[in-house]
Amino acid sequence: MKFFADTSDLDAIKDLADCGMLDGVTTNPSIIAKSGKEFIPLIKEITEICDGPVSAEVASTDFETMMKEGEKLTGLADNIAVKVPLTEAGLKVCKNLSSNGTMVNVTLCFSPLQALLAAKAGASFISPFVGRLDDIGQEGMSLISEVLTIYENYPDFHTEVLVASVRHPQHILESALLGADVVTCPPSVIKQMYNHPLTDKGLEGFVKDWAKTGQSIL
Repeated sequence: MKFFADTSDLDAIKDLADCGMLDGVTTNPSIIAKSGKEFIPLIKEITEICDGPVSAEVASTDFETMMKEGEKLTGLADNIAVKVPLTEAGLKVCKNLSSNGTMVNVTLCFSPLQALLAAKAGASFISPFVGRLDDIGQEGMSLISEVLTIYENYPDFHTEVLVASVRHPQHILESALLGADVVTCPPSVIKQMYNHPLTDKGLEGFVKDWAKTGQSIL
């Protein structure tokens, strides 16, 4: 499974890269707005840190403007994945850009049929939002299971399932058990995976026992 960081925090991105936990980065207009930074320069910086796909989202909703934005974003770096909404216009953009070899991440997916449309449009990634479905009383992970089943039924589809709106490590565990290709989440959620009370307890015991020996490895 690949880990994408859902953030524009350069320090957090570098930290995950240093740990070998960074396979890509996803951003969206809300994340960029919270950063308070200029969009284009920020995306360029991220692509220089991250070797994997960096999702940069278009800001318009009509086909013509989205195409222009997508083409501009594509020119920023070779590892840009243009992010488009799962609308009719967005899928048209996806079809056009993917036909030219551009990676496209189709976002705001909430149903398996939407995911089917994205795959037919040539999406590199489909981003089903599990957390937002959980928020309205639906089972977000059921969507992942259904999308994976559909894609497995049709080997000609090459769209990767990118689990989005991940709120906690349990979402990551369930995604891995189902065989999802990618999860994207805030760096803080990935870091929660390091933690276990028995690890902390065991390490504390090792440190105390080593101190008793009076030795040093260095």
